[in-house]
Amino acid sequence: MKITKATFRAFVNKNRDHLLIRVGSCFNGMIDGLEYNPDPGFSKAKPTERNLEHTLGVQGIWLVGCGRDYFKPFDAEVMTGFSVSNSCGSFEIAVWK
Repeated sequence: MKITKATFRAFVNKNRDHLLIRVGSCFNGMIDGLEYNPDPGFSKAKPTERNLEHTLGVQGIWLVGCGRDYFKPFDAEVMTGFSVSNSCGSFEIAVWK
């Protein structure tokens, strides 16, 4: 099964109140590259002030678009969701099973 942006968006919208997020890396303009999170643990996802297309209204999500986002299923013993990577960073978004 191919995971698309529409599949990812549907997952986020359906589980918005129960999302957990773990940001592994994010873009830092000061170094013009990715900065890796030294303590990447899961936390409850918080909403952004605006529901932008690139964030889907969730802090920690940043989608590049134009087919440059790479989605993989994420399945841990107690959580399920998606792992996303692109030129702006990487993160996992999940819900408890």
